[in-house]
Amino acid sequence: MTPDVVCLGILVADVIARPFDELPPTGSLGFVDSVSLHGGGCALNTASALTRLGRTAAVAGKVGDDALGDFLLHLLDERGVERRGVIRDPSASTSATVVLVRGDGERTFLHAKGANAQLDARELDSELLFSGRCLHIAGALVLDALDGEPCAALLAEAKRRGLVTSLDTVWDASGRWERILPCLPHVDVIAPSLAEAVAISGERDAETAAAWLRRAGAREVVIKLGSDGCYVAGKGYVERIQVEAVDGTGAGDAFVAGLLHGVLDEWPLERSARLANAAGALAVTAVGAADGVRNLRETLALAGLE
Repeated sequence: MTPDVVCLGILVADVIARPFDELPPTGSLGFVDSVSLHGGGCALNTASALTRLGRTAAVAGKVGDDALGDFLLHLLDERGVERRGVIRDPSASTSATVVLVRGDGERTFLHAKGANAQLDARELDSELLFSGRCLHIAGALVLDALDGEPCAALLAEAKRRGLVTSLDTVWDASGRWERILPCLPHVDVIAPSLAEAVAISGERDAETAAAWLRRAGAREVVIKLGSDGCYVAGKGYVERIQVEAVDGTGAGDAFVAGLLHGVLDEWPLERSARLANAAGALAVTAVGAADGVRNLRETLALAGLE
């Protein structure tokens, strides 16, 4: 299989507890309706959503030689995602996140970086990494050994080979936002959340943060605004698509999958962003990062793009 998109980045086992409105006092017990194990992480989520949209996708990343690693590899096989670029490291534990989901679908995360933080560029299979039409960095800023110059070098090589390059960030609890800067001149599309874009740029809103990211080198900038839709640099706001939210986990990754689908078909960026909004909206309609994502026909229908 020749992938449309190779998603290089984080692979995570998500333990999702829902719903909760506030944490119980220390030393006490609180009740939730359900606790469930799901596949997560930007690379797995985005690749899974791309396959739902009819694209071929591969992932490159690292998991531990443990039960959670087995679980994630099984999921990738089940979803038809090429996973020969996934490294198993017996010295590392598979990355995991505890996701606490409120009644309105908003989430709080407790994350163990695990194997993701140890992924080194020298371990990667370059034949696979540059085999697609697009190289997508999925989860920048928690890929400790890869973030910064090593990631920038991979993106530069992808550009040299004629690939589309894209990048999605996650919230950096360490505050070392400057690590993203070397990547920006080599990125065709970057799609941070509003909070991430503001933190990286030091600006106050989507419009000024997007303009800052373009000045720093990114060719196209689309800022995710959650339930408010998104902002496309130089084009304006693309309105949200209203759905009943159950769990927001993976919505941003489904959004990126929709965006990349349009980019690969050379759609106008606003049209791609509309599909992205629909893909992200569908993701929040079910528990887990992938269960709510629909096929291309259904996603186009929700987006009003049929």
